[in-house]
Amino acid sequence: MGLSNNIKMLLIVVLLIVVIWMVAPGNPGIYLGDFQRDMQTKLGLDLRGGLRVLLEADLPEDVQVSPEDLEEAKVILESRSNGLGVSEVVFQVTGNRRISGEFPGLENTSQVIQTLKQVGQLAFVPMGTSPLGYGEDVKIDYTQVATKTGVIPENALPEPAADGAAPQEMVYAPLLTGADLDDVGVAPGQLTGYVVTFKLKDTARKIFADYTSAHVGDYLAIVLDDKVISAPRIESAITEGEGVITGDFTVDTANDLMVQLKYGSLPIPFKVVQSEAVGATLGQDSINKSITAGTIGLILIALFMIISYRLPGVMATLALAIYALISFAIFKLIPVTLTLPGIAGFILSIGVAVDANILIFERMKEELRAGRTLRQAIDLGWSRAWSSIRDSNITTLISCAILWWFGNTFGASLVKGFAVTLAIGVFVSFFTALSVTRTLLHVTLDNIKIAERHDWFGV
Repeated sequence: MGLSNNIKMLLIVVLLIVVIWMVAPGNPGIYLGDFQRDMQTKLGLDLRGGLRVLLEADLPEDVQVSPEDLEEAKVILESRSNGLGVSEVVFQVTGNRRISGEFPGLENTSQVIQTLKQVGQLAFVPMGTSPLGYGEDVKIDYTQVATKTGVIPENALPEPAADGAAPQEMVYAPLLTGADLDDVGVAPGQLTGYVVTFKLKDTARKIFADYTSAHVGDYLAIVLDDKVISAPRIESAITEGEGVITGDFTVDTANDLMVQLKYGSLPIPFKVVQSEAVGATLGQDSINKSITAGTIGLILIALFMIISYRLPGVMATLALAIYALISFAIFKLIPVTLTLPGIAGFILSIGVAVDANILIFERMKEELRAGRTLRQAIDLGWSRAWSSIRDSNITTLISCAILWWFGNTFGASLVKGFAVTLAIGVFVSFFTALSVTRTLLHVTLDNIKIAERHDWFGV
């Protein structure tokens, strides 16, 4: 046995109270264990301003880049961005060699771009008693890492080339790599500047302890992306698996290095092929115009519904307001990053919701003209319009799925935003058209004694 109309109405009122609390500007957020939402409206790059960047694999054209490497790089780039304190970042694989990134609200663009495109391969390289200088290029054979081979490398500089002979290229074997790090942090230096602190994994501690114990006085270069960033001298044995990376670090450069090491190295190198700063002024103007357009549209739709369908039109207008609140609450809960196309998708979904009500009300009119009572006309109108509503909304959802696939495949994030908001709107319209409007009408008829006034229903 189904719920009575009064109980349904009570549930709708409770839902409405919850939804209003969710969309209220001063909402404190929802924090339940791992589920945490600040319930703030997330605005996209075109509305908030920021940075749009396109990264491309820095490899020869004939070198294939696997989809797995691109997906891994995307995850690492997202982690690096979050580690830099940049929120609401969107990264997408674009084609078979590129990754696009959007950074709403970003101000320090140069620092973020520099951090993102670096590969982030770290190596601790034994140098003996002849260290290389800061910034020098170093070629490293990462297949000879001590943690892989079990053999501690004893690197030596090549012998000077004979007269007329090509200089010998030195390939170094690293003692450890960034993969052997367990934790990384930033701390003030002893005198000035900053240092990057590190803690090794258990599997690397003994190797590091044995080497530093046997090579006090030697140099152990720290190499990032094949460039020497620090070449400290081993002053004493390091047996606890903890140390520091020294260099000419500011707080920003030390934090950049910490982020690169903490979130892993990129599987392939990248170069920036396009970057674009987007101003927030145009975005705010777009928001204002979107709000104006949406308000005008809602008013015109409400007038049309009320004039054409009288009492059902009033109920549909109330249901439409509830629909808008529920949709907006879902946007904040997921959360959905709203872009200008996303707002367009939401406004279009309002038309979808109204379309369902029009189909129902026209069937109701037909039943009333056929001599049905009001309650019979309401029930028959809903049941007989259902197949048309179902089919039309399914085709819309199929279109949304195609748009989502297109945007995901070709990196068109704006298209994805349109598809997401439109799809959410379609699902919510199912609920409001088939449940809220119907319940409002039944409760009105049950509690207000209305004679068989067909003119109240536009007949």
